[in-house]
Amino acid sequence: MKKGKKNWIFCDGYLPPKGDNPEFEGHEALMLTNLNGKKAEIELTIIFEDKEPVGGIFVTLDGMRTTCVRMDKPLGERGLQLLESEQYTVWVKSSVPICACFGRLDVRQTNMAYYSVEGYAF
Repeated sequence: MKKGKKNWIFCDGYLPPKGDNPEFEGHEALMLTNLNGKKAEIELTIIFEDKEPVGGIFVTLDGMRTTCVRMDKPLGERGLQLLESEQYTVWVKSSVPICACFGRLDVRQTNMAYYSVEGYAF
C-alpha cells in the first residue's frame, strides 16, 4: 500500500513578525514523514508573490523517519532566508511518497496561536 504522496503544495506561507516576548519564538515549520522503507530525496521550491521561485533546497529523509524544516531558519546549502511578512508557497517534491504538513506559531499576542495549513497533495 502506498503511504503518502510525491508532491505537496502549501500555499499559505507567511512568516509572522516577532512578538514582544523574546522567550517565545514564532515560526513556521514544514513537517515531513517517510513511512516507506526507502530513503526519500526531497526538493523544496519556494514560490513568491513578486519574485522568481527558488528551488534546489534538498532534504534527505530515511525510511520510517520524520523531520521538521523550520522555515524561519536558513534553508538548504544555499542558506535561503525567508523574510518576515513575505508571502510564499512551498512545493515539496519527493522521490518516494511521503506525508507532509505545515504549521505556524504566531506569538504577537499573549494568547499565542498555532495552526496548521492544509496542503494539496498529488
